[in-house]
Amino acid sequence: MSLPAQLKNRLSLPVVCSPLFIISNPDLVIAQCKAGVVGSFPALNARPAPKLEEWLDRITTELAEHDARNPDRPAAPFAVNQIVHKSNDRLEHDLELCVRYKVPIVITSLGARAEVNEAVHSYGGIVLHDVINNAFARKAIEKGADGLVAVAAGAGGHAGTLSPFALLHEIREWFDGPLLLSGAIASGDAILAAQAAGADLAYIGSAFIATQEANAQDGYKQMIVDSSANDIVYSNLFTGVHGNYLRGSIERAGLDPAALPQSDPSKMNFGSASAKAWKDIWGAGQGVGAIKRVVPAAELVRRFAEEYALARRRLGLPDGAGASQAQTADVA
Repeated sequence: MSLPAQLKNRLSLPVVCSPLFIISNPDLVIAQCKAGVVGSFPALNARPAPKLEEWLDRITTELAEHDARNPDRPAAPFAVNQIVHKSNDRLEHDLELCVRYKVPIVITSLGARAEVNEAVHSYGGIVLHDVINNAFARKAIEKGADGLVAVAAGAGGHAGTLSPFALLHEIREWFDGPLLLSGAIASGDAILAAQAAGADLAYIGSAFIATQEANAQDGYKQMIVDSSANDIVYSNLFTGVHGNYLRGSIERAGLDPAALPQSDPSKMNFGSASAKAWKDIWGAGQGVGAIKRVVPAAELVRRFAEEYALARRRLGLPDGAGASQAQTADVA
């Protein structure tokens, strides 16, 4: 197992922050990257479409300025998530901008497309594709993805149903490239557990909803803090793809979490009109019980680093070299 050049010696912790629909914005991405973990956002969060170029310009500029001030502690690279499902009518436009700005990492979802991978490879970028089973993983690599995000049971948003142990094992039987694990990871202990199970990096989303930089309503952030694993509901009603959502937000919408109808998967829509649909149904993973308060993103990364170092010591392992860096990262 080895990390691509874009990630080697650039991370304070083995973490990629997952792209959060509506929530991930330049403020959050920049804070995550400065703290030494990969920040990411869905291209579709930048609405209307011309705003995506503003976001890319700001992120690349501010991270370059940070690196110039801190040559010994450069920021982690950032990633943009592209929904490659045929319903995304912005894909061509958004991908062209990623190529123009040479986005270091592109995370693809809901389908694997060789032409998307080729476009990212044209300037030296890498593609990580998220998958929920081994069959999809094989297809993604066959079509040219560089690495995989194994989205296991308990992950926030669109999630699979397989145990992380089973999913990682099946993929690692044939794939030795970059492999990330998603699914209820919200502590330094869980980051180390992901590595022990076979992943190179942990893929963390829900914990960053409850950060000051996140573009989430205060009520959403507080519901993350107040919830536990038992408050997560798995349904495909809201997008046509199964995902995990906060029970409280479903109830506030006047729906019974125990009696949600099934959605027709053929009606999936990730185009320009989809932001308004179910905007008050809030996604989250089963790891929310580890989130106790709303904090700056850099503070959350420091907490992960401390827990990660303690977990390594508890197992008699040497401290991870990046843990101390995360605690002293420039967040200005």
